[in-house]
Formats: sequence, C-alpha cells, structure tokens
Amino acid sequence: MVLTALVHGATRGQAWAWATLVQRYRPLVSAICRNLGITGVDADDVAGTVWLRLVANMTTIRDPEALPGWIVTTTRRECLQMLRDRSRQVAQETEDMADVSCPGPDNRLLVDERRDALREAIDGLSDRDQQLLSMLFADPPIPYAEISARLGMPIGAIGPTRQRCLARVRRSPGIAALLVNECHANRRRAEAV
Repeated sequence: MVLTALVHGATRGQAWAWATLVQRYRPLVSAICRNLGITGVDADDVAGTVWLRLVANMTTIRDPEALPGWIVTTTRRECLQMLRDRSRQVAQETEDMADVSCPGPDNRLLVDERRDALREAIDGLSDRDQQLLSMLFADPPIPYAEISARLGMPIGAIGPTRQRCLARVRRSPGIAALLVNECHANRRRAEAV
C-alpha cells in the first residue's frame, strides 16, 4: 500500500492504517534498537515511545515519504536517551552500593529505612500499578506481550505507565524525604573533600 495513503489514513485515526504502519516499520525500529544494544523489554519501551511520539506528531508530517527517516531518527534518539539513562542509573546504583557496603549499624538502618519507604510508596499505588511494577521487575523478566495480556493493557502503554508509576513512587513522602536526606549527605561529603 502506498505510504501516502497510510499516513493520511493514520492521521484520520483509521485503525487499519495504524496497524499497517506499525507492522511495516516495527522491524526497522527493532533493528535500530538491536544495533545500538537495546534488547528485550528496553527495546519494547523504545518502540512504544516511538509509536506514541508518532501518534502525537502525525499531523505535523508534511511529506509522508519522509516517515521512514522520521522513525529512524526518533528511534535512534530514544535508544541513545535510554543508554544515557541506563549509564546514570548504573553510576547511581554503584554509588548506592558503596554507601551501604560497610555493614555497620548505621548502614543497616539506612537499608531498612529505604526498604520501608519503598514498600510504603508501592503500597500507595493502585493494585494494577503494583502488579505492573511487580511484573516489570520480576526475575526473570516477563515479556511485554504477557504483561499486556495479563493486565489488558496495550504493549505501547506499558513503558509510559511504568514511568508514571515510578514518578509517583519518587514523589511519595517517604522516598522524597530519603532523597532529600541523601542529597544533603552527599553535599556534606563533597564539601568535606
């Protein structure tokens, strides 16, 4: 089918056009993710974000033939953002592990305090959000297709929903207080050096 007709159909909200576009360009998105080292649920997150961005920007695409280039650029940007976020997360986790690697009573207290704050924050989420986070952080990971089926949630909505859940966890009073306290402690350590 001609790309112009698909883009115009998708712009008008025709489900068949969207389904055809996603089916046609899913392999391209997957290949870019794979080439940049993004796999599994992370690749699914990138793909979901790309499709959501396409929905949001579809009416701004003037030349339908430029859509493949737009998808390539958007996918690459999302992959690179994920790699940057992952790098920051690993650095933070390494720093956090260094903070609690000394088995003194203060560090055990800190670990208990973090665990309790996290448990309280997660308890404040809806049952569905708790189930989603539980499945996303299961070991071994549960595929997005299975999560989608269990929760009745579109695959493309899983990543953005996860982000909103984690943002609510970060904003919970216990976690927010811990983050502020740790920020002050890090600042004091930096000033002492």
